[in-house]
Amino acid sequence: MSTTTEVIAHHWAFAVFIISAIGLCGFMLLAAFFLGGKARARAKHIPYESGIDSVGSAQMRLSAKFYLVAMFFVIFDVEALYLYAWSVSIRENGWLGFIEASIFIFVLLAGLVYLVRIGALNWTPPRSDRQVKPSVITGAYTQS
Repeated sequence: MSTTTEVIAHHWAFAVFIISAIGLCGFMLLAAFFLGGKARARAKHIPYESGIDSVGSAQMRLSAKFYLVAMFFVIFDVEALYLYAWSVSIRENGWLGFIEASIFIFVLLAGLVYLVRIGALNWTPPRSDRQVKPSVITGAYTQS
């Protein structure tokens, strides 16, 4: 037998799987096209989500701080995944694994301290960052 015939004979099951998967996808798309509803109305093209009609434009301007918080969450969420994997294998890792995890936590804490020091987690605008001092006479808090 030739090499090409041997390869085809060896991988016939995978070829049948690929052909049947593509055929099934094509069949489902064609069936949905022919059996699906064809109602066309102006209300069909209006976005509708969670029972509330949309108002205004979908292109709102959001503060960049929302994206910063999302990035911080992703960073520290991945940290939790690494620490979970470390905690599952703590007996196999021994003291060396403990030292490595401690260094990992220290680096992340240093990053968090850096973010706090540069003001990346400060949500108040600079003009409203007022000091609140207690009044000596009345004991009430006043803004300065």
